[in-house]
Amino acid sequence: MPTTNTYTSLTDEAGCDAYLASHIDPEGDYLYRLYRATNIHTIHGRMASGHLQGRLLKMLVQMIRPKNILEVGTFSGYSAICMAEGLEEGGKLYTFEINDEMEDFTRPWIEGSPVADKIDFRIGDAAEEAPKLGVLFDMAFVDGDKRNYTEVYEKLLPIIRPGGYILADNTLWDWHVIDPAYDHDQQTIGIRRFNDFIAKDDRIEKGYSPITRWVNAD
Repeated sequence: MPTTNTYTSLTDEAGCDAYLASHIDPEGDYLYRLYRATNIHTIHGRMASGHLQGRLLKMLVQMIRPKNILEVGTFSGYSAICMAEGLEEGGKLYTFEINDEMEDFTRPWIEGSPVADKIDFRIGDAAEEAPKLGVLFDMAFVDGDKRNYTEVYEKLLPIIRPGGYILADNTLWDWHVIDPAYDHDQQTIGIRRFNDFIAKDDRIEKGYSPITRWVNAD
């Protein structure tokens, strides 16, 4: 009699996620509760980074060892907390959320987290406000409005230290970037434009992970 497989097939995204989640570090109770609350109380809960990406972000921070991180797009605070977990003593993460309607949900979760002292949460447009901080960032995580990725990138690059990193989320956009059915979707158009721009930008080195695109501001 064939054995029952907990996971389905490689074409089943939920099955793949379940397999991966069972082979990495656990999510932790606080992040589990935050992710659950995000999906219950917000309209677009799937926008939160979640377990798989959260663990990757923490590890990238531990590898890069940045002193200052900039996040564009806080949403519910999940990714901010994950990156702050990877920061060394004295490190700081500045995270900007342009949608002020998220503040009442997000701020208590950030301020109640074990890494609250490492996070500076602000409501506003990161592309406009971050350059005013007078901070040189070692790493940035861009996960805001996909239509404006290129413009945001151009405004942030001057405040990333030489050799620093910019991680850009959703740059494959569920593979809509190569699907003609999305030729008139503004989010897809914005990401395609960003990807094409980055590919030709000789100021940086660039590469992909399965979850995010990264560039090295060399």
